[in-house]
This record gives sequence, structure tokens and C-alpha cells, in this order.
Amino acid sequence: MNIAIIAHDSKKELMVQFCIAYCGILSRHNICATGTTGKLVSEATGLNIQRFLSGSQGGDQQIAARIACNEIDMLLFFRDPLNPKPHEPNEMNLLRLCDVHSIPLATNIATAEVLILGLERGDLDWRTIVNPGF
Repeated sequence: MNIAIIAHDSKKELMVQFCIAYCGILSRHNICATGTTGKLVSEATGLNIQRFLSGSQGGDQQIAARIACNEIDMLLFFRDPLNPKPHEPNEMNLLRLCDVHSIPLATNIATAEVLILGLERGDLDWRTIVNPGF
């Protein structure tokens, strides 16, 4: 499966810790990320991560384009809901695209854990029917 990861600055360390904890599961999938998040996770875990631009430079839009083309199967997006971001409209578009294309989405660590454990159990195998080429 193709998994995209994004984390706001205040959530990057949490994303790194999450990816360290679930590195065994993540290593069996294709991972892409916005620039800084991908760099930090890759350095901490050794995972091979396709890195896009940083979120503020359009990396979240690059991931949104892949979602729109049905090239992403899951999005883990650790958001900071308490501090507004200047590119927040782009983030809302990203969330909307996940809904439009039925992409499983986690915006916090609790939901991310449910999704990653479901992925391990095979609960998301239906994505291979929807997205057989990936």
C-alpha cells in the first residue's frame, strides 16, 4: 500500500516516535511524506521514504494530487488543531480529497494506531481492489 505522512511542526516528534514504534509494519509498504517530516522519519527509522517539498512549499499539495489520482491508500496527517497555519486552506482540501476518494485518514495518533493495526490485520485489503495497480 501507498502511505503518505505529514506532520505539523509541533507534531513532528510524535510522528517520528509513531513511525519508530510501527517501523516493522511501515517497512512493508511504500511511504511518501512532505519534506521535513520525511527526512526526520527516514533518519530515525531507516525507512525508504519518497520525499516531496515541505508542506509550506507545496508538499501537501503534491500529496493531494496523488490522492486525486488514486495513488495514495492511506494518509497519516498529525495536525496541530490549536495553532492556525497560513496554508490551512490547502490542508482542508487535502482532507476533502480523502473523503471524496475514500482514503483512510488519521489526523491524530489514536486514529493512526487504529489504522496501522488494521492495515497489519488486513482490514484495508479492500484498497487493493480499488487500486489494483499499486
